Amino acid sequence: MAAKVASSTNKVFQSVNDDVHISFEDQQRINRFAKHNARMDDLKLELDMKKNDLKCVEEALEEIELFDEDEDIPFLTGEVFLSHKLGKTQELLADTKAQTLKEIESIEAKAKVIKAEMDELKALLYQRFGSNISLESDD
Repeated sequence: MAAKVASSTNKVFQSVNDDVHISFEDQQRINRFAKHNARMDDLKLELDMKKNDLKCVEEALEEIELFDEDEDIPFLTGEVFLSHKLGKTQELLADTKAQTLKEIESIEAKAKVIKAEMDELKALLYQRFGSNISLESDD
């Protein structure tokens, strides 16, 4: 598609060609960027869920401090609640908290690697296509 742009100073008309050839390699880069973008969305959701889990575990740790030492406290293991004494429950919650923190770190590391590759692809694609391509998220 050709468009004409008027220059206000000397009334010269210029023709601008918006047709851009997309090579197979360009299409592969675009597809890879789209896959990474979808993966980042999944990782964000997973990270939000893990952070919520961590918050719940921390709240549970604070809440059971008010319990008596000899009181049985139910602890969810898989799909079953098992009753433990205060000390054992605190130990299980601390282990769960540590595991959740490791999972959060792992998700953040994956997201960092994907983000770096997306930034590289974005730079290449914007360099190649300029304003003819939009790689910004709708957020």
